[in-house]
Amino acid sequence: MIILETKNLNKTYQMGETKVEALSEVNLEIEDGEFMAITGTSGSGKSTLMHLLGCLDVPTSGNYFIDNKNVSHMTKDEQAHIRNEKIGFVFQKFFLLPDLTATDNVALPLLYAGKSEHESREKAKKILSMVELSERLDHYPYQLSGGQQQRVAVARSLINRPSIILADEPTGNLDTKTGNNILTLFSKLNREHNVTIIVVTHEPEIANKTNRIIQLIDGKIVSDKKIR
Repeated sequence: MIILETKNLNKTYQMGETKVEALSEVNLEIEDGEFMAITGTSGSGKSTLMHLLGCLDVPTSGNYFIDNKNVSHMTKDEQAHIRNEKIGFVFQKFFLLPDLTATDNVALPLLYAGKSEHESREKAKKILSMVELSERLDHYPYQLSGGQQQRVAVARSLINRPSIILADEPTGNLDTKTGNNILTLFSKLNREHNVTIIVVTHEPEIANKTNRIIQLIDGKIVSDKKIR
């Protein structure tokens, strides 16, 4: 089943008197349960594409579908609803609140959604256990390693049970071994929980750990290959 689809997707930015074409005629189908990478050098359009796929921005033209719903031209509120319901985000920077424990950082999205503190914290603890942080529930970010902080960020992205995770350079602030551990975690979540995971990266060795690689050059898809 196709969970994400783009049709002739274009994104143009106005930079003073100059128009910059960030994406050009991008046509893409992503199946439910895929583990894939979007790769390319700086300026290739990969982050722009991620922002569109994550309903963080709107295309200049073309259409984008999540579960056959055209979200390209929805209102900001409608896009926010889809985003909160369907998508989890993991970024290069962990964006953890320093004054909250790991449990409270993960519980935060549920609290924003109106769930009780008890329910939110209990679900957060289960998710943290799933990413092998059950012994770090009450630790603050400064008490955690970079890899552990990223695991907290992954757990937070999972708390609303999204069907899609978008990870933007998720290993960029980590050493090689820790970065590989995060990719192994993504692979496990994909395999055991059927979460669709899209990793945006400029590193070929990271992309090669996924099952499918989309390569962008100058805003266009130049390669789309399955490797497993």
